[in-house]
Amino acid sequence: MKLTSAAAPPRTTGFTLLELVLAIALLALLIGMVTRTASTSLALGQSVVKTQNEEMLKQAFFELLGNRFSNLPGNTRFDLKVEESGRLYLTDLTLQNVPLTFNWGGEARVAKAVQLSTVMRRTGFLDIVLRYYENEILEDSESNDGNSMAVLDNEPMAEIVLLSDVAYFEWRVLDGRTMEWQYDWDLQGRLPLQMELIMAIGKDGEEIRHIFWIPPKQNPEVLMRQMTQQQGGGQQPGGGNVPIPGGPDGGQGPGRLGVGPGGPGGPGGGGVNIEIPTPPSR
Repeated sequence: MKLTSAAAPPRTTGFTLLELVLAIALLALLIGMVTRTASTSLALGQSVVKTQNEEMLKQAFFELLGNRFSNLPGNTRFDLKVEESGRLYLTDLTLQNVPLTFNWGGEARVAKAVQLSTVMRRTGFLDIVLRYYENEILEDSESNDGNSMAVLDNEPMAEIVLLSDVAYFEWRVLDGRTMEWQYDWDLQGRLPLQMELIMAIGKDGEEIRHIFWIPPKQNPEVLMRQMTQQQGGGQQPGGGNVPIPGGPDGGQGPGRLGVGPGGPGGPGGGGVNIEIPTPPSR
């Protein structure tokens, strides 16, 4: 009897369950690594951008203050007030007689006073606010005729937040006469020589110290008053005395030249009288 063997069934090819699980695990691990790398790069990029923006904002803030202090006119009313509020000091720096023209709400405005103030927020941090005032806001302000002028309006017509989340913001001013540092300033008719700003932004922000110079300038009001006094002191009731050759009739000799309705040297001459010295005799 002859035996014949049956044909073996064909073997199927493919992945086993174990191989499939391992492949999925490796794929998930690879995706996680790529995601972490992308997240780290994105966070690093955002941190760099945020740091650059903060540095640019601080630089713009210091440039704004530096330009304002260096361009103060000689008749600026400079006033710095400090108020203690818990662990922080709140300051109001007011600059008056510094007319500024700017656009606000599509309209041209003129501010006679600006104020840089620190405002406490509920978070415990400070906002640095720049306020523009249409009228003079300091006490004992004087108008052009020297009369006391009451403050008409204490409400700012414009307000801008320059810095936020400031940990502390403190001023010191240097008196150019005594060379002593002060924390407030209310001397009328005088400007400090230097200003030192000490501040920090954020909870873990580094302390920043910045010095601003205020160039000494002549007060135009005092200069005009001195010129008026000098001109008035050199005049007599008829006018000032200035030597010129010639007499009242145009000849040589003593006389006074009157400039008025009667013309130079005329009998009706008035106004500016000029003393004529007598020429030496030969």
